[in-house]
Amino acid sequence: MADSEAATPENLDSFFSLQELIKDPMVSVPKPYLRPELQTPNTFDATAAPVGSVPTIDFSMLVSMESKELELEKLHIACKEWGFFQLVNHGVSSSVMDMMKQALEDFYDLPLEEKMKCQRKPDEAEGYGAVIRTGGKLDWDDRFYIQTNPLNRRNQRLFSELPSSLRNNLESYILEMQKLAMKLLGFIAEVLNIGLQEIKEMFDDGMQSVRMTYYPPCPQPELVVGVTPHSDATGITILNQINGVDGLEIKKDGAWIPITFLPDALVVNIGDILEIMSNGLYKSIEHKVTVNSQKERKTISFFVNPKFEAEIGPVTCLLNPTNPPKYRRIVMEQYVGQYFTKKLYGKSYLELMKIKPGDQTTVLDGSRSGY
Repeated sequence: MADSEAATPENLDSFFSLQELIKDPMVSVPKPYLRPELQTPNTFDATAAPVGSVPTIDFSMLVSMESKELELEKLHIACKEWGFFQLVNHGVSSSVMDMMKQALEDFYDLPLEEKMKCQRKPDEAEGYGAVIRTGGKLDWDDRFYIQTNPLNRRNQRLFSELPSSLRNNLESYILEMQKLAMKLLGFIAEVLNIGLQEIKEMFDDGMQSVRMTYYPPCPQPELVVGVTPHSDATGITILNQINGVDGLEIKKDGAWIPITFLPDALVVNIGDILEIMSNGLYKSIEHKVTVNSQKERKTISFFVNPKFEAEIGPVTCLLNPTNPPKYRRIVMEQYVGQYFTKKLYGKSYLELMKIKPGDQTTVLDGSRSGY
């Protein structure tokens, strides 16, 4: 395939696996990966008054009666002002974390023909393979995405094709992430004065998914992007930076700020759904991934969402005459369907959810959507 061509569903095989593509020495980046328009100068001035760094939340202090109130306040500020925080002392079993790390590395070490058994089909969001962006552009990554919950929505073909070690370790990892996510959502509900039962009814046994991403070294990292700038269409996302290589950046006050890897920490971010539920009090922050020329980066993301049948919208107890609803209401399954059928960039999907002046209804029509 000539570099002058864009990636399309018909010729995607030529760029299906970036990991395979870079096995041949490469001095320049193939054209579908070139994204110079996304490499805007960083407006963050390290010599200016510091904007601070992404907050760190100590989970062990959240569960301690002696330190809970102080840590809840820190959590509230992190969600309100940053939309991101690093979570330490999270209580996830170190053996589960280590085994998941090894299983992910083993998956990306498999021959291409083995990974191709989990190939993403053109009409599906799940599976292994590249995702074509607007204009036939590609991110500098290989990814495997799969929905893990509810169980009756799982893609059984994909799960059956996974190596048994990955499948088993993934199941253990998911259970740990589920427990952690529900506890975090409970603390968030507490600081927002939302009833714990309301959060449980929305998120318990809700839609959950996992993405395992591999970012290889790039000969011209300044011309590509690991993941296109976006906000997550989730409740919360829990990121595990498997091999400790930096690359995640968040957009705050117009500047792209790198998140420095903190050993044994998990990175948690507020998604669009929690911004909607909090009526804009908590922020779903735009973020992206950069790559480098020397080191590969591997991550696993755990996406946490409400149940498919749940209706999402601003929580009633947060609304009053001076704080009317800013976002429409929509059933989760329709929300997901529309997300996967639209060409999105940045926070464009969240913008679609906002109530505009003159709108006659706060219910978003989902009649054209599907999952």
